[in-house]
Amino acid sequence: MKRSNLIRNAHFLGTRVRNLRKRNNLTMEDLSARCVKINANHAPSVSYISMIERGKRFPSAEMLDVIAEVFQKDVEWFISDIPDDETILPDKSAGGGLRGIPLEPGFLFSEDILQIAIPELLSQAGVTGRQFGHLLIRAHQERHQNNFPELERAAEDIGGKQMPLTLGALETYAKQVGLKVIWFDKPDKASARRLGLRSNTFVRSYFEKPNKVYLNKLLQQQPVRHKYDLAVYIGHMVLHNGDGMKSPMVSDRRQAGSQRVETMHIEEEHALNAHDIVHAWRDFECSFFAAALLCPKVPFRRLVERNAHDVTIGNLIDVSASVSMRRMTAVSSYPHWHYFDAFPPGRLNAVYRGNGIPLPWGNMRLVQDPCQHWAVFRMLTSTDTGTSAQISLLDTGSSTRIYCCESLRTTSVAGASQVLCAGIDINPALEAQGIDADDIAATLKTLCVNNNGMAPIPDAVKSDMTAVAKILNIDWILRGIEKEARLICPRSGSCPRKPKCHAA
Repeated sequence: MKRSNLIRNAHFLGTRVRNLRKRNNLTMEDLSARCVKINANHAPSVSYISMIERGKRFPSAEMLDVIAEVFQKDVEWFISDIPDDETILPDKSAGGGLRGIPLEPGFLFSEDILQIAIPELLSQAGVTGRQFGHLLIRAHQERHQNNFPELERAAEDIGGKQMPLTLGALETYAKQVGLKVIWFDKPDKASARRLGLRSNTFVRSYFEKPNKVYLNKLLQQQPVRHKYDLAVYIGHMVLHNGDGMKSPMVSDRRQAGSQRVETMHIEEEHALNAHDIVHAWRDFECSFFAAALLCPKVPFRRLVERNAHDVTIGNLIDVSASVSMRRMTAVSSYPHWHYFDAFPPGRLNAVYRGNGIPLPWGNMRLVQDPCQHWAVFRMLTSTDTGTSAQISLLDTGSSTRIYCCESLRTTSVAGASQVLCAGIDINPALEAQGIDADDIAATLKTLCVNNNGMAPIPDAVKSDMTAVAKILNIDWILRGIEKEARLICPRSGSCPRKPKCHAA
């Protein structure tokens, strides 16, 4: 196209670049970094992108080629005089993953009635106060899409956005906030009673006010986890002044001479107590702080972008896979993430599910009849090594969602097998490109239903998902689409397969 036409359409070009960037949740810095990755010689700077979007500058043909490659669009699309399609406008209505219900009639949802009814409901459902606290926190995370700037700032004030952080640096920060570290083999009986620990619980670490942190000697052999536990208690001192309201950190372990893994927790009461909610909330705050301290937002986001969201990225900065994968959900430019960790035979913790994915359990206890086709459950019983990507289809009531995840096998501090799983909801990414996600989901579901629950992904759908993978810069989507898509369900009783997985 002639230069004069580029000048004439500069305003429309800028509008389209801005709308596409916002639709894909990219900052100007993100877009510039993506362009550098494709062609550093013709990549626009952040300030130049700003001028392009405001119609003050127009890119060279080479620069426009790079921008078009990032968004998987033809160059002509940017410089045509056809009015913008509504499908590329920024989505201003995006919220958390959980859907609410109207609280009507209002008089039944008054504060005093809820204070009576909720404990009774939890008691009948077998949900403890601590579990209810975690459900509240999960809803809070999803409502805010895992974005907690005040916790980010608190961590940055301590660590100065340094990455990676050495164990020595963390020990220095611990001293600065007044922590005194004491090593132990197992908690003494008095401490165990005070903390409400079961006799066979494996304890990683615990805190005693005003400033004592007790670390299990096994952490000396695992510096990555040593760093995390220390960062958690630094967070407790910074956020809560070490006032003592902090749960001990426990883990799962394999019993000697047995292949059975036991779930270890502190003793919990079924009655709802205010301190249960406080403990759960502070556990979350300290954990989020620790991850933000070890993986500060800006440098970690750049690292994630450079490595196309590789789930093993923690190895590059000496943090655990659990920390780096959870942190990825908070710093990624794409907001529709979920993250699970699971222990055999079927205990699964939902740490974050920002896309509202229906869960196969109600109170985070052992899942008795999990869908065996969930990626995280499949890897629990698989002998495969390395990571595993999977495309999944799940009915959410109103529609069928397409998920892609990558799972990774690891072990807990105590040596128990554990599977970590990070994934995204692909539907919003498809819709951001003007692609009918519901139609693709329906097509894939029909293919799977007609093929005993699994089916190869058609080339046309692969093409759409490849474009999304490149725009989102997530390489494991490309690995997932080369495998069969799988139908999954919240529980085996609602299996959509024909015949069902569990005919009985």
